[in-house]
Amino acid sequence: MPDVSPAAHDEPLLADGTVHHVGQPVFVVAADSHLAARRAVRLARLEIAEAPAILTLDDALAAGSRFEGAPRVWTCGDASAAIAAAPHLVEGAIEIGGQEHFYLEGQAALALPQEGGEMVIHASSQHPTEIQHKVAEALGLPMAAVRVEVRRMGGGFGGKESQGNALAVACAVIARITGRPVRMRYDRDDDFAITGKRHDFRIRYRAGVDAQGRILGAEVTHHARCGWSADLSAPVCDRAMLHATNAYHIPAFRVESHRLRTNTQSNTAFRGFGGPQGMLGAERMMDHIAHRLGLDPLAVRRVNFHAAPTAPALRRTTFYGMEVQDFVLHDLVDRLAETSRLAARRAEIDAWNRDSPVLKRGLALAPVQFGISFTLTHLNQAGALVHVYQDGSIAMNHGGTEMGQGLFQKVAQVAAEAFGVGIEAVRITATDTAKVPNTSATAASSGSDLNGMAVLAACEEIRGRMAAFVAAEHQTDPARVVFADGHVHAGGAAYPFAEVARRAWMARISLSATGFYRTPDIHWDRIAGRGRPFYYFAYGAAVAEVVIDTLTGENRCLAAHILHDCGASLNPALDMGQIEGGFVQGMGWLTTEELVWDSAGRLRTHAPSTYKIPACADRPRVFEVDLWEGANALPTIRRSKAVGEPPLMLANAVFLALSDAVAACGDGTVYPALDAPATPERVLAAVARQR
Repeated sequence: MPDVSPAAHDEPLLADGTVHHVGQPVFVVAADSHLAARRAVRLARLEIAEAPAILTLDDALAAGSRFEGAPRVWTCGDASAAIAAAPHLVEGAIEIGGQEHFYLEGQAALALPQEGGEMVIHASSQHPTEIQHKVAEALGLPMAAVRVEVRRMGGGFGGKESQGNALAVACAVIARITGRPVRMRYDRDDDFAITGKRHDFRIRYRAGVDAQGRILGAEVTHHARCGWSADLSAPVCDRAMLHATNAYHIPAFRVESHRLRTNTQSNTAFRGFGGPQGMLGAERMMDHIAHRLGLDPLAVRRVNFHAAPTAPALRRTTFYGMEVQDFVLHDLVDRLAETSRLAARRAEIDAWNRDSPVLKRGLALAPVQFGISFTLTHLNQAGALVHVYQDGSIAMNHGGTEMGQGLFQKVAQVAAEAFGVGIEAVRITATDTAKVPNTSATAASSGSDLNGMAVLAACEEIRGRMAAFVAAEHQTDPARVVFADGHVHAGGAAYPFAEVARRAWMARISLSATGFYRTPDIHWDRIAGRGRPFYYFAYGAAVAEVVIDTLTGENRCLAAHILHDCGASLNPALDMGQIEGGFVQGMGWLTTEELVWDSAGRLRTHAPSTYKIPACADRPRVFEVDLWEGANALPTIRRSKAVGEPPLMLANAVFLALSDAVAACGDGTVYPALDAPATPERVLAAVARQR
């Protein structure tokens, strides 16, 4: 049976002797039409002997059902001793639900058999090289005999990093057998039932703090429901651990991670890749500390922030040993607090709540510090292929995939700027494993960083050849040749770029080059939990205001004010779109998107009728997004910063604001202890606890 797992070789294409979860594929039907295939499926009769199922975190813990054997533990200092010696102890727990990707375009693949047994795959995948590898393995071919092309996707959000393998392999196997083109597409119900989700977590925390709310030591435990196979759960849970302190310096810290195996869909990558769960746990702990000590939540966060870059390195080092060299949240949060009128609105909301018995408002600020790089070091590489044609037009290909995030536009801008031409001169061809080999997934928010630098390297190689050619004609230094405004400037003369390209071609100068980039200065020991897993951090903060109906639990986000750090943005319009979309997607995860399984393990929320993603009407009525001014301190592509995943975690502010609104229903003695998603039912239950 072909294996379709991304790494662990534990996921057969079809159930092989055991059905591990409701919805696992058990056979494939090939037909000339979709209707015929559906009719054939209805003729099947399955005989399955029911066995006890492990469905919940508690089931898995009781059964000892887990991946990687013992839990993963990373430590810094003696957290237990620091907690015992601290003046105050704060402890609690939060349940965090999963999330369906709900990409607009579902999982799909097309296999086209070629002469000599070769295969071409058109896939909706964030990881074409992995599709190539799994198809080649299934067919017994070398990878060079399989070509994978990805023109674009109708959304991915991490759900097409590994979960598209099964469709591509199934199509390829049947295409090999029949010698005919084969395509496959999940409908929405099947997509829900078969594919993995964001991992749901239970996070427990114990923190020892002083009178100012400064954490002296903390212990955090993560329980993650991974599903029936390993998929990408190990790196997802690792990243959750890495973000368990968010933007805060905790001198003595211990984090323990349990990766639990259950008879449910195999959970997988989702925007943020574990970071959102880890970060929400950190923010919950900060909020709880502020409530327990009667302190301003922002003051507690400020006192625990990493120190400014000018401070001693000891206060700027994460618990896993990485020095934070670019921390901007002190100034960024101050700016946001000022522009959002945070202090004045706090007073206004407190006054409003005193006079409003039914509707209660809440307000919160949440910061984000998100690490940028693949934690698996060897994935931090990218290649590109650039051609300049004799008429001055430019074609390029790189290993990144376009899923609506604007990667192709950004990389085209990089090429256009490198040659000093308009973007209309640049054409990006579909991602193709035959043009750029051994690509990494378009994930970890690194698409622009990696592929932009690879394209720039190729462009600079060609530009250098063209500059040397023109410089020789003018007896000048190639470094003094300038590419700008569609022209090449040398020795006081200016020639159209197309003319220089034509003349260079006639002079037999190569106008084609490959480019390669690997992220520098990163190293990571995931067993010891020490190293520098990230090249840099992306920062941001959001202020959210909400209102709840204490009679029904219904709630709305009234306003969101966001200030986000994109470095020197490659394209502010695209970055603003990513910030807005990420925030709303995160808001959905934390408020309306609830996954429900019944006692038999059937997913009951498997369609838009039962699973509620945010709609346009759910966006905040006041929605203000600004970009933090300042280039990346490190030499990334044009000194920009990644923006794909970090904005999703800004939605923590909405969740914390809901907790604040619930707290307004009581006398301050009971912490709301909301779980996520904060559905109306959970909000109503929390209000009842307050009263």
